[in-house]
Amino acid sequence: MASAGRQQTFDWGVRPALGREDFLVAPCNEAAVTWIDRWPGWPGPALVIHGPPGAGKSHLAEVWRRRSDAALVPAAGLAEAESVHAREAGALVIDGLGGPIAERALLHLYNRIAERGGHLLLTAAGPPAHWLLTLPDLVSRLRLAPAAALGMPDDALLGALMVKLFADRQVAVAPEVPAYLVPRVERTFAAVASLVERLDRAALAEGRPVTVPLARAVLAADGERAATPDATPRA
Repeated sequence: MASAGRQQTFDWGVRPALGREDFLVAPCNEAAVTWIDRWPGWPGPALVIHGPPGAGKSHLAEVWRRRSDAALVPAAGLAEAESVHAREAGALVIDGLGGPIAERALLHLYNRIAERGGHLLLTAAGPPAHWLLTLPDLVSRLRLAPAAALGMPDDALLGALMVKLFADRQVAVAPEVPAYLVPRVERTFAAVASLVERLDRAALAEGRPVTVPLARAVLAADGERAATPDATPRA
């Protein structure tokens, strides 16, 4: 049974808002958004969007997938999905490239899509020049594809992102909350998303709204955990 003053929490999951109107446009991502909006007027069959975790690659890919009626292939399942998607798809999203890549499967998909006059959207942490590719034909094709980077956010974008992530969780916050948090959070999208999750859980557990005092307490607890040495015995 939950103790007095604290509420039992349930992980119902969060459905993020992934429409085009929900994507926050800023100088750090404007080039990528422009390429998505420009479709189908791309100069070739492929577009690469790359950036750090949580920068919005999957969100933009989902915007384009809905618009183009594309099939979605996770990079980890590229080899297994190649045959069916190569036969049927007119547009494809391949999400999460950059590690070990099934290069022949990717090359076959590229060629089939190009033959049909279709399009291929690739997302990755870095540009194709940083991928460990060995097939010359694949390298040459990707070299010709436009590559749009998602960069590091500024203060305004971080604050707007916090508000959006809270809204995805159906949590309303006063303007002073993101104003307090932005100078104190690591300047990455992933860190902002993690902090919003921790604040939401803390608010639910304590039965209180997300306020500056709660944010201060959560950040203090984070600092205490980071400062506590690992007490696990070492061999």
